[in-house]
Amino acid sequence: MRHLPSAMPAVPAIDTERLSLRGHTLDDFEAVADLWSDPEVTRYIGGRPQTREEVWTRLLRYIGHWSLLGFGYWVVRERGSARFIGEVGLAEYRREIDPSIEGAPEAGWVMAAAARGKGYATEAVRAALAWGESAFGPAQRIVCIIDPGNLASIRVAEKVGFALVGEASYRHEPSLLFERRGLSPAA
Repeated sequence: MRHLPSAMPAVPAIDTERLSLRGHTLDDFEAVADLWSDPEVTRYIGGRPQTREEVWTRLLRYIGHWSLLGFGYWVVRERGSARFIGEVGLAEYRREIDPSIEGAPEAGWVMAAAARGKGYATEAVRAALAWGESAFGPAQRIVCIIDPGNLASIRVAEKVGFALVGEASYRHEPSLLFERRGLSPAA
């Protein structure tokens, strides 16, 4: 299939000590598809591996966020090797969740199994949140929802300054609702 040239939205590049965060491109599709087809990755995010069709929609949604809203998700790569290790970002999904989180940027992160336990998620989320604070202002409420069984993500959320504010119901499943305002804590 022929791809027409298009103007990609300007996605800010962010470098941390060990990571590079960049906007998604069509070239990222295979790596993203591999990530989301891993049952360990999706265990607490939807509960099942995603099909290539679902991942394609996800990729388009990521790019569309930047184009329409001026914020979104980044590809996370190791700086030294350029190895794809995950995704991180801020989104407005307009989830049908109780209580509603509409209007608050929702932070999210996912790391490939090989990248876990190295502090990469915390480092990437801190970078995304720092960008969010400069874009939205430090008083902006930012939320995240986490499956109650996902202890690793709960630890990441707490390390970067999210506080548990209650339980939520999303797609008839229990979730924990976290929020934060202001600057994230230091490492």
